[in-house]
Amino acid sequence: MKESPARWVLPLGCALAGGVIGYFGFLWIARQGLYALALPGALIGLAGGWLVQRRSILFAAVCGALALIAGMLSEWRFRPFVADDSFGYFLTHVQQLRPITLIMLVLGVVFGAWFALGRRPAVAPTAESAR
Repeated sequence: MKESPARWVLPLGCALAGGVIGYFGFLWIARQGLYALALPGALIGLAGGWLVQRRSILFAAVCGALALIAGMLSEWRFRPFVADDSFGYFLTHVQQLRPITLIMLVLGVVFGAWFALGRRPAVAPTAESAR
């Protein structure tokens, strides 16, 4: 049974809303003195996975990619490089980030993809659908 991308409209919209909430939540928490860079990615996965109908590796990969983008944007907005505060410069110098930042980015991607898998298992093919 082929998966319809139309089923992703609402879950993807929720995932994007979760990313926006996670972005602002991260900035607020960071201003309080805590570092929760995995929050935007985790909320993308939770919000998207909450409404996804069936378990989908492809949907989880899309949410993982969105989690990476959200994490990078959040870190760049919170702490841009001193030499050049442009996003392009940030992207070309990601390897210079502190190890904890890179770990939190990876955690955000992992949580984003994992949570986006959803709660319901994929439907097993039946003998009738194989025909």
